[in-house]
Amino acid sequence: MICKNEADRIGRTLEAVRGLSDDIVVVDSGSTDGTQALAARLGARVVEHPFEGYGPQKRHAETLCRHPWLLNIDADEVIPPDLAQEIRALFDGSGPAADAYRIRIAEIFPGEGAPHRFAYALTPVRLYRRDKGAYSQSPVWDRVELVPGATVAKLRGTIHHFSVRSLGDQMTKLNAYTDALVADMAARGDGVSVLRLVLEFPANFLKAYIGRRHILRGAYGFMTAMNFAFYRYLRVAKHIEAKRLAKARERGFR
Repeated sequence: MICKNEADRIGRTLEAVRGLSDDIVVVDSGSTDGTQALAARLGARVVEHPFEGYGPQKRHAETLCRHPWLLNIDADEVIPPDLAQEIRALFDGSGPAADAYRIRIAEIFPGEGAPHRFAYALTPVRLYRRDKGAYSQSPVWDRVELVPGATVAKLRGTIHHFSVRSLGDQMTKLNAYTDALVADMAARGDGVSVLRLVLEFPANFLKAYIGRRHILRGAYGFMTAMNFAFYRYLRVAKHIEAKRLAKARERGFR
């Protein structure tokens, strides 16, 4: 688990996995709210490491783990009892049949106790053999890259993702993430059409509100869809602004 300033959420996350392994590794990147002490009290092995991007941070965490199988969860995610039992069952007898397992991750909004029946969900690889996969080095995309020929299966259970503390906190987090995205786009030499300034917000609002079914989540679904759309627009706007400022500096302007 990688984290920073998650004292309000990491407790229930760690409590849910304490029975799954005798080696729980938390890589902290400079928390100032007591996250480190809380994680240590709950049995985690806490290691400080400067944040260098999502992929590199999780790669570093992988190197610290003692066992051949790794389970990655974020500080705002909770393994419910049924999924914990399913994971335990994999290691009974002869052990897991596959090299890696995809696990459904469903978002839970404030005021909800469990994932909505039609909640938007991703199904990434989260449980895997360390000799069959590792997190990519991408600073913005945290995904497990598997070796050729690795076998993949899917678990039935769902990770509960409490990703939104509040609308304001979500916007602050997304704003910071756009900076990382813009830097990554610049490093890869990606270009963005000015036309996307016009299209990005409405297209992504529809993507979240209709495509990700936020329409079924009431007023809060509408508000989070608006946040998502603005975040996607801001990513494009910041990228175009950065290119504009770079050209201005080339001409001697500040």
